[in-house]
Amino acid sequence: MKICFICDSIFSFGGVQRVLAVISKALSANHSVTILTMDDPANEDMSMYDLNQSAVAIRYFKYPHVPLYKLFPNKVYSFLYKKLPLKNKFTSKLYSYSSFPPTYRKLLVSQMNNEKYDVIVGVHAFIALRLAIVRQQLKAQKVVGWMHNSYDAFFNTRKVFLWEQKDQFRHEMPKLDRIIVLSENDKLHYQNEMQLATTVVPNPLTIEAAAKCDISAKTFLAVGRLTYAKGFDILINAFSDFAKQNNEWTLNIVGEGTEKQKLLEIIKAKQLNSRVSIYPFTKDIQDYYSSSSVFVLSSRWEGMPLVMNETMAYGLPIIASDLPVIKEILDKQTNALIFESGNKADLATKLCQIVNMDLESMSKHSIEVSKRFSLPSVIARWENIIK
Repeated sequence: MKICFICDSIFSFGGVQRVLAVISKALSANHSVTILTMDDPANEDMSMYDLNQSAVAIRYFKYPHVPLYKLFPNKVYSFLYKKLPLKNKFTSKLYSYSSFPPTYRKLLVSQMNNEKYDVIVGVHAFIALRLAIVRQQLKAQKVVGWMHNSYDAFFNTRKVFLWEQKDQFRHEMPKLDRIIVLSENDKLHYQNEMQLATTVVPNPLTIEAAAKCDISAKTFLAVGRLTYAKGFDILINAFSDFAKQNNEWTLNIVGEGTEKQKLLEIIKAKQLNSRVSIYPFTKDIQDYYSSSSVFVLSSRWEGMPLVMNETMAYGLPIIASDLPVIKEILDKQTNALIFESGNKADLATKLCQIVNMDLESMSKHSIEVSKRFSLPSVIARWENIIK
């Protein structure tokens, strides 16, 4: 089979990029796999996710510049569609055309059809939507949308993602041959609230643990993009309260993003410079996993946090916010403490609790939980979708 994954970026650090690379590499053992990316070719780094050790092909794609005067009517209608209560099947279809102009549609269709792909996968909701809009013009046997965030994040979180495009999504996405989501909870939401059938394929474990965590290090670890969604501000403020009762444990945050300066200012204001550190993303993230004692996931929303699976493979006990996908993974497990999402005081309480718990026992159980997400079992699900 000839498979194409379309993405915004593959040559940047992030969980979506890592999962895409791992799935693509595994599928390339039996199929012809191409990643079509909107990255700048100058940023190509095939070693970033070991793509240079696979048969995956990389191609580049960029929509042409369209003068603003040609797009002005489209932008006016798109604005009105989002702001006025006039959303139905007809107005949503018009919005699909206004938000994805003919010049862009024709280019995308020609790119896909000229290469004669059998399966096309849109990585993330926005690309999946665009594929749905032009599905009838695509010659591929299957066109798939791959959702990389939770239903709540997409549709119930104000001013981010798709919160004003729920009706468009409901009317356009049935044109695709398959919609992939990350959790059973999301599958129920799509079915009950949109009457959309979806297929659950969880994120796989993307690394093989080279060592075990160090529960004696007295170090909390958090990893991810430094954005509002990841809740690192909540974590630092909670750690500040924890630090008033404990003078031994430290916190390491690994990531880069738009909120870095804000987080550094919080650290300074709380006088935590000697106990909280922010490090840039690294290819050697495993070094942080093996030298830490407890992993903390403070996210306000998540699709399925890849980093949590990775840290469990290293035996790290977990503290995580009570997002539906987290409860789905960790419910009734003995390797984790769950706190109320966004609740700084509750997170501080959990930080205090876990340092006095049996971390060795929790560590062993984390390793067992991580085995549920083995790469072979996830690839088997992808093979079923492709076939």
